[in-house]
Amino acid sequence: MRIAGVALPTGRARATGDEIAIGVRAWVDSPPLRALVDRFGGDRPAGDLAAVLAALDDFSARHWDFRGGRERPEAREPFLDPTTAALVMAAADALGLVRPAPPAAPRYAHLVVLGGLAHACLRRVRYAAHLLRHGPTVTGEVAVLGSFRPLSEVERGVLAAAGLTGGTEVDVLDAAVRRAFGVAVPVEEDGHDGGHPHHWWSSRTYRPPGLPPVRVLAAPSSEPALRRAHTADTQRFWAGHVVLRPGDPVLMVTAPIYVPFQHCDALRTLAVPYGCGIDTVGVDPALPDLAALPEPTLTPGRYLQEIRSAIRSMRALHAVLG
Repeated sequence: MRIAGVALPTGRARATGDEIAIGVRAWVDSPPLRALVDRFGGDRPAGDLAAVLAALDDFSARHWDFRGGRERPEAREPFLDPTTAALVMAAADALGLVRPAPPAAPRYAHLVVLGGLAHACLRRVRYAAHLLRHGPTVTGEVAVLGSFRPLSEVERGVLAAAGLTGGTEVDVLDAAVRRAFGVAVPVEEDGHDGGHPHHWWSSRTYRPPGLPPVRVLAAPSSEPALRRAHTADTQRFWAGHVVLRPGDPVLMVTAPIYVPFQHCDALRTLAVPYGCGIDTVGVDPALPDLAALPEPTLTPGRYLQEIRSAIRSMRALHAVLG
């Protein structure tokens, strides 16, 4: 089953709020998303864009939230009949969560690698190194963004299998940078121990020969009493450490399944306040460089969860456009 693809909201530099909102509306009104809502017994939301996003947020919370506030690896997998599972996979593909796309431009001001689970950190850093050696030119810096989230036992096993050690997400990112870029010692190092991991931050900058500087940055939480740092926190924190100018094109690297939600997070935290451009790409699993690195099996339940994440990210984005 194939459904026509749907473009994400524009990441063009200096895009207006109206232009971004048109893209949000097109995504949430698209036939693939409407087909999913229909399949799970919902009605097509009506009203202005804010009302449609609120209705979809509420609907997806009831039908597609399998985390219940837990970390992604702890989400339950729903039972779906074969027809529904096939529709979910086709819709996820059309909505931009499945197939990787190459960077759209030949040159970027900065390349940003988003952290995640241990296997994702290893793959994304390796893919970033591949892009720098074989893909677009980066004139500024490479920013590898994470947090002090403790690793699970499964993640520690992934690290051990790769011959690495570490206790937090930023440890994995740092180890991955050292290995992928062939560096051993940072040329600059800074940070702050705020008494609790939600307050901590750290910055390490490496200078691999012939490549842009690579900064490994761990952000504090913007709501330390409630949670650890999330993607938007890391993006804002990085923007405060680099000279981000209007018109700068920024390339974001994540996994394909997270492209829609993390693209919209980047529009909200970087493009809207700074006027920069955002191009968000997912790691290409077909590259030989990535063949030896672990990749989890992505299920229909995982895709539904991240379609919900995209809806919530678009709702947050729309709230700042006015």
